[in-house]
This record gives sequence, structure tokens and C-alpha cells, in this order.
Amino acid sequence: MRMVRVPLGTRSYDIRIGGDLLPGLGLVCRKLGLGRQCAVISDTTVAPLFGKSALRSLRSAGFEPVSINIAAGEQSKNLKSVDQCYAALANHRIERKSFVVALGGGVVGDLAGFVAATYLRGIPFVQVPTTLLSQVDSSVGGKVGVNLKAGKNLVGSFYQPQVVLCDLNTLKTLPEREFRAGLAEVIKYGIIYDAKFFNWLERDLDLLLRRDAKALTKAIARSCEIKAEVVGQDEKESGLRAILNFGHTIGHAIEAITAYGKYLHGEAISIGQVMAAQLSAGLKGLPARDVERIRALFERAGLPVQIRLTAPQRTRLRKAMMLDKKVSAGDIKFVLAERIGTIHIGQSVPDQMIDGVLKASGTS
Repeated sequence: MRMVRVPLGTRSYDIRIGGDLLPGLGLVCRKLGLGRQCAVISDTTVAPLFGKSALRSLRSAGFEPVSINIAAGEQSKNLKSVDQCYAALANHRIERKSFVVALGGGVVGDLAGFVAATYLRGIPFVQVPTTLLSQVDSSVGGKVGVNLKAGKNLVGSFYQPQVVLCDLNTLKTLPEREFRAGLAEVIKYGIIYDAKFFNWLERDLDLLLRRDAKALTKAIARSCEIKAEVVGQDEKESGLRAILNFGHTIGHAIEAITAYGKYLHGEAISIGQVMAAQLSAGLKGLPARDVERIRALFERAGLPVQIRLTAPQRTRLRKAMMLDKKVSAGDIKFVLAERIGTIHIGQSVPDQMIDGVLKASGTS
């Protein structure tokens, strides 16, 4: 098992990475000194696969868990689902010493974390991410929240988990499309922070696509190490942490205008990162060779690298981008790359350059 520490003083916690971790969930929670009552929040896809194992582990460790399941999919990441969870917690007399287990992918982790952060003004929670994307990104760092119709993650909080358990066995049942979508965040870490890691991904991507355990452990651990280093220095995104948003300004807007249904998060930010690389070439001097390396790696991972948009759709996309959390005084702030491994935050981009990239994206 690999262990990564997220250094946040009294709120520091471990990310555990390895196989067969789910059966030990209860013992881990008991060592943390958590209250007896707890709720396992999952979804209708993950609960049938791993819910019984999680509940059995908790019960065997002396806990009294209740199961709460939401409908699977990004469309459930909303305040209606949050209210559903609140009602279930109240019905089962969950108290301040109780805790929540988030068992699922990024949607479940974000939503369950937000529920934990706000129910009774905050109760502990544990992350058990079951997708590659959630293991390398959304379960780590304490960003929790839900979407509004107007945009992605517009309601939320910073609320750290007690521990994160990344059980590699849960990835065995992950659909191929979901697995490849998770690689978008893995590749991002190489672009924004670690050129050597990017080089390794170029070399060993085929091993990852075959879900080789050793390669997966390395990719997940290094991704978590990078995010832990960034979050440890800037927990609430006042500066450095913004580098984690590379490609997300456009990617989140793509998700919003397609009703959070056509593209998975990883697919949308794959397109967004390729566009961000193109903007970086024009504004920060990112070499054309590096732009091509970035595009080629996403393509090899089986991810989309362009999107065809009509003129009205481009207008809607720009409006969605204006709701991004990185907008300041009406100016969209981008994260751009000078070279692979070196990033600049808070970059203004001329409207005509954004429009040019959007128009060029759908042109073969």
C-alpha cells in the first residue's frame, strides 16, 4: 500500500492507495475515533457493486451504518439530491459525532462532502473514491459542492475528509469510457507540475490503459502527491491551487451548455486542456511541439480533443465561462502553460483569441 499525506496542520489526513482496502474501511474509521452512527452515501451504480462490502466492514467494526443512494450521473449533483440526503440523515437521527462515507465517483464525493460540511454545521466524512478521476482528483483537497443550472460547482465549500481510501480493485469494474476520462486529470498533473511525470505517461500510457496494477499505483500516487503538495500550500485557492484548473474554464463551460450529459468531466476538460495549450502557445510561448505532445497524449488516451460548435453555441459557451469562479471584474482568468511543467495563473486572454480557438476546434 502507498500512503500520501495531505499536510494541513490539525486537519492533515492520509490518502491510502492499494488493493483490498474497502474491507478494512471499518477498522480505519474506528482508529480515527469516529462516532458509532454513520451514513454511506453512494449511487445506484456503485452501491450494488461495493455497498454491501462497505456496510459489512463498518458493522464488523462496531458502527451502525445507514445506506443512502442517489441516482447515478452528473445530473444528480444538485441541491435536490442534497435535500434528499439531509432528509435521510435526519430520519436516521445522525448526530454531530456521526460521520458520512462517500462511496463512489466524483459526483458522490462532491455531493456527500457538501452534505457532511453543512449538515448540523459540519460532521466528519471519509472519502472512498471508486473511479480513477475521483481517486486522483476530486476526493483529495476538500473541494465539495454541487452544480446549478447556471454552472458547475457554483455552490460549495472547502471541507477536508478524515481519510481517503483508494482501493484499486474498484477500478476493475469501471467502464472503459469512465476509466479513460479519469486519465484526463492524470495527464493534467504532468502538464501543470511535473514534466518527468508527463514523459513517463507518454512512455507507459499503454500499461495504464491495460490497468496494470503497478502503473496504476504509480500514476495515482504521483497525482495525489502533486495535489497534496499544492493543497498543502494553498488550501482555499488564493494562489497556487489555481494551477489545478488548467483546462477547466472551458471544460466546465462545455459541461454546462451540454446539460452535464453529453460529455463526462474528463472528456470536457480534455478538450479544455487542448484549447488551453493552444492559447498558451499564443500568449505564453508554449512551443508548438509541446502543444502537439499534449494533444497527442489525450488522443492516445482515447479522449476528445476538439468540439464542433455553432455560432449560437459558442455564444452560450462564452456566457457559461463568465460564470466561472475565476472570473474577476468581468475578466475571465485562465491558467496557461509556458512549457510542460511550468504554469501561469490569472492570465487574461483577448476575446478574439478565445473565439479563434473555439472556431478552430471544430475544423478538421
